[in-house]
Amino acid sequence: MDVRKANRMILILIILITITLIVINVGSSPDEGEGAGPPSAVADGDGGVGALADGGLFPKLINLGKDATGLGREADGGDGDGAAQTPGLGDQSGEDGSPPSARPTPPEIDLEAVKPNESGFIMVVMFHKFAESFTPTQADPGEYIMTFDAFRDLLHTLYDRDYRLISMSDYLNNHIDVPAGCVPIVFTFDDATSSQFSLIRNGEGELEVDPNTAVGILLEFNETHPDFGVKGLISVCMKMGIFSGIGTVTEKLAILTGLGFEIGNHTTNHTVLSGVNDKAVLQQLLGENQAMVNDALGSYDMEVFTLPQGAMPPRDIREYLYKGWYETTSYEHKGVLLVGADPARPPGHVDYSREIPRVRASGVKLVDYDLTYYLDLLLRSSEYVSDGDPYTVTVPANKADKMDPDVIEAQGRTLRIY
Repeated sequence: MDVRKANRMILILIILITITLIVINVGSSPDEGEGAGPPSAVADGDGGVGALADGGLFPKLINLGKDATGLGREADGGDGDGAAQTPGLGDQSGEDGSPPSARPTPPEIDLEAVKPNESGFIMVVMFHKFAESFTPTQADPGEYIMTFDAFRDLLHTLYDRDYRLISMSDYLNNHIDVPAGCVPIVFTFDDATSSQFSLIRNGEGELEVDPNTAVGILLEFNETHPDFGVKGLISVCMKMGIFSGIGTVTEKLAILTGLGFEIGNHTTNHTVLSGVNDKAVLQQLLGENQAMVNDALGSYDMEVFTLPQGAMPPRDIREYLYKGWYETTSYEHKGVLLVGADPARPPGHVDYSREIPRVRASGVKLVDYDLTYYLDLLLRSSEYVSDGDPYTVTVPANKADKMDPDVIEAQGRTLRIY
């Protein structure tokens, strides 16, 4: 047999194998594909992940986190979908951002009964310190301090009023996956204090979350209200130390990210940026903080920058809040969190801004425009009310002009007007 005949036979064999594989794939049931699970499996990535069940470091943390390893997230590729952050599923969108055929069809809802309004406000809540009790003083009236019991009461209040937690990443990517009729809400925690999160050792000497912290209380609430969610953004200043107490920095951040919390950039040492006039200094403050988080977790891209005290740098260097480079480390932020004092617009709204306002959590001393203020005065008709489908943006006809169809299409979403 000459060489040409041999090559032809090899080519024919390759074609036959390819045709066979195509026939097998076409004939497979869609229920057997890895993207054929329920919507929450794509949105949350917490459907039965058991990688934390290794004993020792991660007791009681199984099935709660987006990233079971606790070692950060892969970049989402900028497709605005958020699905690439789900372990084992990869990018779920087509090249044009369209939903893949494997996505389950969401259940039909009665639009007139549910009244979804996905153009409405979303509250991004800002927490600082927590305490068992607190006595106000003239120097510190307690505006930024919430008692643990008040936090427990708040969780019940929010749940009873149909609020459900979403992550900051899902907010930024407009991947808002809460049940129809519910209202998404985002928790953010500034400064990485030990009252927000700390570790203790159990009777076997293993590390676990201190139940008398904000994260511990949220985990406890999740045991009886699993549909509320365990999510939040914690912004860190790595040179100031994070979450005092036992455990290494790596252990603390790995457990947090394993639970589904996200880490935000807050400068290395809580520098107020109104006094920073040099772009190189600004990039060092943000880039070095990113590098220190990378050192702790191996690799972790912080998607959000939280302004210390809400202070902006001069306008001519503000672009470096979003993207920059320090030594060998680059950073890129999709949003910048302000200190106050309003609910935020969802991505896709014509008034959406990457400078994201927040609502201050109510402290011991109540103030105007805090969370209690908005819970009392914000009308449900003005809030984001979900249609139950993270890939469809549903708005009433009288709100249609408030949405940007091109942006929504670019996000891989379908705009529905009723």
